[in-house]
Amino acid sequence: MSYDVIVIGGGLSGLTAASLLAKRQLKVTVIDKNYNPGGSCGIFKRGAVTFDQGSAMLYGFGESGFNAHRFVFNCLKEPIDIIQHDLLYCVNFLDKRISFWADVDKFADELAKVFPSEKDNIHRFYRDMSKMYQHVMVETPTYTTPDETDPRQGLKSFLKHPISYAKFLGYMNKSARSLLQQYFTDPEIFNFFDKLTSTYCYATVEEAPAVLAAVMFVDNHIGGSYYPAGSTLFLPGKLEKVIEENGGDMLLEREVVSILFEGGKPAGVLLDDGTKLKAPNLIYSGTVWNLFGKLIDPSHTTQKQRDWAKSMVPTYPSVVLYSVVDREVIPADTHPIEMLVGNPNQLDESEVTAYILSIDDRTLCGDDEHTIVAIGPTFEHWDDLDNAAYQAKKKKEQERLISVMEKRFPGFKNALRYAEVATPRTIERYTLKNGGAVAGPKQMLGQHMFKRLHTRSQWDNLFCCGESTVMGTGTPTVTTEGLSAANALLKKVGKEPFVFREGMQNYVRIIPKPFTRDRLYADYAESERQVMLKAMRCRLCEQPTCVKDRSTDVRGIMRRVAVGNFVGAKKCWLKAPASPEKLAQYESNCIWAMEGEETVAIQEVISYLVEDFV
Repeated sequence: MSYDVIVIGGGLSGLTAASLLAKRQLKVTVIDKNYNPGGSCGIFKRGAVTFDQGSAMLYGFGESGFNAHRFVFNCLKEPIDIIQHDLLYCVNFLDKRISFWADVDKFADELAKVFPSEKDNIHRFYRDMSKMYQHVMVETPTYTTPDETDPRQGLKSFLKHPISYAKFLGYMNKSARSLLQQYFTDPEIFNFFDKLTSTYCYATVEEAPAVLAAVMFVDNHIGGSYYPAGSTLFLPGKLEKVIEENGGDMLLEREVVSILFEGGKPAGVLLDDGTKLKAPNLIYSGTVWNLFGKLIDPSHTTQKQRDWAKSMVPTYPSVVLYSVVDREVIPADTHPIEMLVGNPNQLDESEVTAYILSIDDRTLCGDDEHTIVAIGPTFEHWDDLDNAAYQAKKKKEQERLISVMEKRFPGFKNALRYAEVATPRTIERYTLKNGGAVAGPKQMLGQHMFKRLHTRSQWDNLFCCGESTVMGTGTPTVTTEGLSAANALLKKVGKEPFVFREGMQNYVRIIPKPFTRDRLYADYAESERQVMLKAMRCRLCEQPTCVKDRSTDVRGIMRRVAVGNFVGAKKCWLKAPASPEKLAQYESNCIWAMEGEETVAIQEVISYLVEDFV
């Protein structure tokens, strides 16, 4: 198969780049190790419960602020339904609950109740940061990374608000603490902001550059926090849909083991099964450590480059508790995202962020229960453990996280219906994030911004995006990285890049909450809606019981149908079609049948693709 572009890695940055390139009619293939695209953003199921496997605190869908996700979906002309949370999140700090209101002034009033001696300084700080943010980020939206910003556009923006831009650029190589010291003196408020930077960019106020902190402290208030209606399945799923509808391919459960070179330049990839794929252009969406330590042969790099990559300090490894509890154990005033600060003086394992997204999206679980995904750092050693020691450590971590949740939600342990833990080893196995570092290299002074991977590599046909690149951590930032990589490649091949235009049609729809099952696919024709609801029941099993030999990718077909990607689903079916007898056997082997429940209607979904979908 001949391709114009090979994208290595199917996380949000890679999918964003691939979907935009496919929209410009380039022949694209995306290669990812997992059987579901999305990297850290996506779902898995346990019975009838849907869990977000990682990224679920989503920004960038708002009408204002740094709304990179909205811009991309408008460029793609792909509709998506989004829930907006009332709050960004709630921080439980010093036995107080601090609500992060979208209104910055309202939030400043709330924060001043916790730190009354700093009231005037809090308002002054957020007023100054908001003004700078408005001038630099909002008034002239560019949706590109700093390394790809057109100098002429940068100069035009600078001249419009020179004082704000001068301040902004002055924060480039200063710490967030140095910025805060211009406003505050109370040691406790420094601890509070330390928790915010640890949440936003996995770095302390000593480590984080002021330029990032200044933006993040304001951006999420202005832009808001969001969740895809029906689960995070829809965010990567919609990007995959655009790729496949425009002639692109998804090569899932395939791993790139090396980048092939010809004439001193990247020319293709070698897969784990020995397959070689060639393309004139490549986009890499992965970690800096895997790029220089694994995929590129040392003969094509220098020792200095390899040492630089190896020296990059990672964000801390994480553990994740996935749980289901009785609905009544979660108080009515709980917010979908709650940050629990156990020790205000330092980062430790008691610092956990809990995602209770079933508060706003009731499609995730039963009426009488809630899903809770709790993620936090682990300072345990997970390497070189035999299975018995590994399982014992997992059990210990599960009990620890449950005890953290018990402190916030008394009765949690007794109300627990289901629990399992993902460790750093789990995270690396599914996402190839080295050591389970969920956010790649720290966005810290000395390895921040331009000192990271750039969009353009030393080769003019290899482009980079993702958490190891200039903008670093966060869903809107990696989406922007994917957009920048796509635009850089489009400019190279002489095609029109994607740029902001006034009056662009909006394809992001903010819908009322709580979102309920009866509203799933409400805008589709009834025939489509019914088949999508049937496909949505598929549990996307890691080890499918329906097709044990994996000959027909039933779970891949169902995943695509569930987000309206009928073109991709039919393409998936045509790769390995099965006889009616085989389909009946697949259906009878469905895990639901083994549990005495109604099976996924595999035959009916396939029949629709074959007979009704053209």
